[in-house]
Amino acid sequence: MQRSVVLNVVGLTRSLLGGPHTPNLNRLLPACVPVRAVTPALTCPAQASYLTGELPSGHGIVGNGWYSRELSEVLFWRQSNRLVQGEKIWHQARRRDPGFSCANTFWWYAMATDADFTITPRPLYLADGRKLPDCYSNPPELREAYNRRFGQFPLFQFWGPATSIASSDWIGNAAMALETEHRPTLQLVYLPHLDYVLQKVGPLGDIARDLGEIDALCGKLLDFFLERGCRVIVLSEYGITPVKRPIHPNRLIREAGLLSLKTDLGREYLDPCASRAFAVADHQVAHVYVRERGDLAAVQKLFEGVPGVERVLDADGKKELGLDHERSGELVLLAAADSWFTYYWWQDDARAPDYARTVNIHAKPGYDPCELFLDPALTFPKLKIGWTLARKLLGFRYLMDLIPLDASLVRGSHGRATDDDDAGPLFMTSEPKLLPSGSLSAQQVCGLILDHVFSD
Repeated sequence: MQRSVVLNVVGLTRSLLGGPHTPNLNRLLPACVPVRAVTPALTCPAQASYLTGELPSGHGIVGNGWYSRELSEVLFWRQSNRLVQGEKIWHQARRRDPGFSCANTFWWYAMATDADFTITPRPLYLADGRKLPDCYSNPPELREAYNRRFGQFPLFQFWGPATSIASSDWIGNAAMALETEHRPTLQLVYLPHLDYVLQKVGPLGDIARDLGEIDALCGKLLDFFLERGCRVIVLSEYGITPVKRPIHPNRLIREAGLLSLKTDLGREYLDPCASRAFAVADHQVAHVYVRERGDLAAVQKLFEGVPGVERVLDADGKKELGLDHERSGELVLLAAADSWFTYYWWQDDARAPDYARTVNIHAKPGYDPCELFLDPALTFPKLKIGWTLARKLLGFRYLMDLIPLDASLVRGSHGRATDDDDAGPLFMTSEPKLLPSGSLSAQQVCGLILDHVFSD
């Protein structure tokens, strides 16, 4: 077996390479092919396809979250690997050689897994309401050792308005430590830094500094792993395209009288089990759950012709794109290239739920890229942050309500397959002889990673 490493550089595309800001990644450009993205082109479905060789219809990961009909709850960013159906890449590899070992370094669904080593974000949620940065690992001593060695995992630089290269640097240090101490046959390394700026300002915005930062980290990792005899793959999940139009499907469903809301303390909360229809928004894709079959035609018609809605997938459309799974909505909306979907349902910001202005990825029944911004309406945001942190340190309950409700701030999104291969995901390798000609489907990535491990 040939020990191999996959660097998952989120949001990296061919169109971002070749210039002066990416000298290290440019080294692999001669061995680069485009990847035909899975639909939806989102983190969790893409990674699940890469690690199983299946479409969402096979592995069941239809988004970063979906509506659980059994629990009557929308569940986003769950972490159990048991949610991923089908055989994983480490199962396939162990059949070929029982000595194979795999390390999952921050790829998603890293808990409740039978990978040999794993480390993933996992905050501490305390009884007094505080959320403290931390991570989870198996074996447990990895977490303790790496937090001591590299500092506490910088959770608030991993996601939110304070995102920075610090979280990707921490993951890179953990990856090198895992290699030094355990020498796994295959290591999967997640480097999310580029994702943040591309969603905030778009790929046409000022991203030179961020490109340089992720390139420098990749250069360090490339040199380290190659010197240790590892084959190195650089992979991305999707390309982020410029957007200018947010679409609010739940507001349209509300106006049609099909959405049910529960009002608490003057604020409106989605009541999914009582709603005749509602949308789970996820970047440029939205799963629309329709309770009664008799409402399907009316809900489908509601979105046909809406500016920015490119397709409304019914049962046949879902089957065509590999989304025909029981977790999917009865209908699935795909946005146009310049558009994306919010989860918003309120018509007055004063009645938005209390979590809307906070970073709260588990409470929100949809993805919210506005969590990357500080509300520009705040006069003294640093003063507000300082006061809130002081309350936190004193043990008082607090609400870090700093996030804007202005969806027009978002300049980049993903989820639909890009129209241009150079703007979509890619696969680069230190082993050009293993690379097929032409493009790869997302399902073929699994087999190509295994080729790096098992081919001479």
